[in-house]
Amino acid sequence: MTQTAASYELAQVNIARLKAPLDSPQLKDFVDALDPVNAVADTSDGFVWRLQSDSGNATDVAVFGDEWLIVNMSVWRDTNALTAFMYQGQHRELLARRREWFERIQEAMTVLWWVPAGHRPTVAEAEERLLHLRAHGATAYAFTLRTSFPSGEAAPVLGAADRVLPDVECPV
Repeated sequence: MTQTAASYELAQVNIARLKAPLDSPQLKDFVDALDPVNAVADTSDGFVWRLQSDSGNATDVAVFGDEWLIVNMSVWRDTNALTAFMYQGQHRELLARRREWFERIQEAMTVLWWVPAGHRPTVAEAEERLLHLRAHGATAYAFTLRTSFPSGEAAPVLGAADRVLPDVECPV
């Protein structure tokens, strides 16, 4: 059977390092905006799923074992749907203010990849894709909006760096 573009959905993860605790006055505007922005995402054209805990968001989901990192992970129909949500409305306003709340990190903190329709990625899967992007740059296995790839199945690039990555801490 031939796989079609509709057989795949776009997974994305965005990880950020907090400048202050989530309950601090410095992050109040960000925290107050989480529920409204998530509500818009949930009803956006092309939205499929987002990671959330009992809190309704994912701010308490551990990533790379670092309590100062927060994760946003979701699945979308395609890159156009994700981009349309990211750069409009209140989400766009939050993006403009991200430096108030999050540390500036030189390494990639966002990665995209195609998943079979219906698959819900795990944080471990997202961590692995992000480390792959850092080690190999954009490939069909792990990429960015700036350098995206058509939907479909993709295998990781194997190389010397892959033998080292599991033994090192996340360099975030």
